[in-house]
Amino acid sequence: MKAYRAALLRFADDDTPVYDADGLLVVGPDAQGRRVVRAAGDHATLIGNYPGVAVEDLRGKLIAPGFVDMHVHYPQTDVIGAPAAGLLPWLENYTFPHESRFYEPAHAREVADFFLDELARQGVTTALTFATSHPASVDAVFEAARSRGLRFITGKVLQDRHSPDGVRDETEQSLIDTEALIQRWHGVDRLGYAITPRFAPTSTPAQLRGAGVLATKYPDVWIQSHVAENRDEVRWAAELFPDARSYLGVYGDFGLLRERAVYAHCLHLDTTDRELMASTGTVAAVSPTSNLFLGSGFFDYMAADAAGMRYGLASDVGGGTSFSPFHTMLAAYCVGREGQTKTGLSLTPGQLWWQHTAGAARALGLEGVVGNLQPGHEADFVVLDPQATPLLARKTSQANSLDELLFALIVLGDDRVVERTVVAGG
Repeated sequence: MKAYRAALLRFADDDTPVYDADGLLVVGPDAQGRRVVRAAGDHATLIGNYPGVAVEDLRGKLIAPGFVDMHVHYPQTDVIGAPAAGLLPWLENYTFPHESRFYEPAHAREVADFFLDELARQGVTTALTFATSHPASVDAVFEAARSRGLRFITGKVLQDRHSPDGVRDETEQSLIDTEALIQRWHGVDRLGYAITPRFAPTSTPAQLRGAGVLATKYPDVWIQSHVAENRDEVRWAAELFPDARSYLGVYGDFGLLRERAVYAHCLHLDTTDRELMASTGTVAAVSPTSNLFLGSGFFDYMAADAAGMRYGLASDVGGGTSFSPFHTMLAAYCVGREGQTKTGLSLTPGQLWWQHTAGAARALGLEGVVGNLQPGHEADFVVLDPQATPLLARKTSQANSLDELLFALIVLGDDRVVERTVVAGG
């Protein structure tokens, strides 16, 4: 076992933050040999229970759960910051040309390694990630993630229509490839597979139907796609699927709404859609920097909460403008203030942090596994430096509460705050 002494942030069962100004985090193997949190709490209270255990003194730093990114595109690493008039031209002019190169294993692996290094630099320890339509892109990123010991989920994109040469796949072969990848990778070490229709307009009914069949056959895999991100996209989906009740309803008609089904954006939904998500266990990946960048709209937190929907935060790189969880949390705060009712919504710092850690883990069906530092959770955590920059040091030195400390980090923080990212106990 090993222990770390520092300020300590984790979350209680009611989702509220728990903070120890002088905390102790003890990491060690469980009965299955996984390195997990054995104890977390006040240093003075716990230290006597662990005589002889080596303690790394990190006083002045903050240990927090590793961040969970619910929706990110690893092949779009080089697309970030591309100018476009909106979602559909951005896909046509930048995304699809970049993704067409991922049939090359060497290119896919080079980008995968850079991508995973960037996640670690930003403090992200679990991610649900899109690959491309090429099986080689999936193998490359799974191999890279496995070598790092990450808890990581991805899948081959399904897109058999309304897509250019180079990324468009063939219906029957795409489903054969998906099942082969599930059998090859799902459940290997800390890896998981996600059935991944790009979005309804780029899949034929036959492909969506086949995806639903696979989702039924493999109930413990994830499903990921996009829904109701952009009003033009919503209109397009209605034209292509005139018998569906709504864009979200398209996925329901093909058996793609269930536990472990994650849909990015969910901006232009109605009450019935939100209630359907809640009743089926389907969850939203909230992507505020992407939505602001592409002018797509605002996630309605109040309506989601009223319906009982689950959700968590996501970077959505490359539509998203930053890998940084701090930038994502700040954007989510702005969305709450500007995109709700006339009175606005002030998400607390604890709520924002929860959405990117324990809340995101719960939405992914990984509650009790990652996203928190309570005993039994896998030991994925970050060591943060509240004095990483002069302005941040000045601000955090004046913090009189946990809210003030966390909000200073959210507003002023970036990759410089992340001193160390620890995966599976290091």
